[in-house]
Amino acid sequence: QVQLVESGGGLVQAGGSLTLSCVASGRTLSNYSMAWFRQAPGKEREFVTAISRNRGNTYYADFVQGRFTISRDNTKNTVFLQMNSLKPEDTAVYYCAARPGLGSMKVSMYDYWGQGTQVSVSS
Repeated sequence: QVQLVESGGGLVQAGGSLTLSCVASGRTLSNYSMAWFRQAPGKEREFVTAISRNRGNTYYADFVQGRFTISRDNTKNTVFLQMNSLKPEDTAVYYCAARPGLGSMKVSMYDYWGQGTQVSVSS
């Protein structure tokens, strides 16, 4: 079992920045590919970004457009999401997810999820 706890969400003005953190417990994070998803009210949960277990290869949704950066510190069992140039359409609950093996853009492929952290961007 892997327990994931996100933090760092909040209210920010358009153009601002936030850094989300996801701390894992129960297992060594280095054995898992990690991802961030988000879900806006009335919409399906969607892929934002992922990072592989070992080489740290990263993958991003098209709408990120160079604004977000995912990183991981396996020594601290933590994954980060640095978000810059935030837009009102980035408003959503952001979820951290983990899966053993290769990363994926599909919600159904992830075994473990955090409770989510709210990000709100005002115009």
